[in-house]
Amino acid sequence: MRRVLITAGAGGIGLVMAQAFAASGDRVWVTDVDEGLIAVLPAGIRGSVVDAASEPGMETLFAEVAQDWGGLDVAIANAGIKGPTEAIEDMPLEAWRQCLGVNLDGAMLLARGAARLMKPARAGVITFISSTSGLYGTPFRAPYVAAKWGVIGLMKTVAMELGPHGIRANAICPGSVNGPRIDRVIEVEAAAKGMSPDDVRRGYASGTAMKRLTDAEDVADMAVFLASAAARMVSGQALAVDGMTYNVDP
Repeated sequence: MRRVLITAGAGGIGLVMAQAFAASGDRVWVTDVDEGLIAVLPAGIRGSVVDAASEPGMETLFAEVAQDWGGLDVAIANAGIKGPTEAIEDMPLEAWRQCLGVNLDGAMLLARGAARLMKPARAGVITFISSTSGLYGTPFRAPYVAAKWGVIGLMKTVAMELGPHGIRANAICPGSVNGPRIDRVIEVEAAAKGMSPDDVRRGYASGTAMKRLTDAEDVADMAVFLASAAARMVSGQALAVDGMTYNVDP
């Protein structure tokens, strides 16, 4: 039975990943800033209200994990926000910093805490949730893109540092994932580009070889695979789960 920690795991992709690990018989602990979501987690999934970008909050979380679980087998840095949708010349610095704080600082804090628990055991898996925006870029989404590229660089460095200690690190790069979050992103992008939301959504889908958006279950399946023995030689990789995106500007 693995011990699995997932940030921002009380809703969206994070919750679907949590449910997938729980269904595999793992112990699952999730964090979220939304107290309401934490309060209604499915049975068998433990939750804590923690801001993934808060150093004191994450330090307290890992102290609790160490005390209650005695270690950690899988850590998933899933916390993220979409950030502003603005032309670069109009980009507010504070909004830029907030986006990088949650998406990139949060990933570092998760990796740092996980490494401290995993190194003594000489085993573990750290998975970062990046994005296809971290592979290709996306117009009008500069802070989100910069953060997700940074996550991949962080992952590769973590994989190099921790590999000799038996710890693997990879990044999953989802494409546009069906759900309320992408609906909000599409609405904002449509307004910024003077397009209809339906046109933006069709553009996202038509820009993939599979001609469809990704489902959260597709991302969860990859996370479970990367944590398994079947992936024991997979480390340092940025793995797109996107139906092969080849046109990123709808």
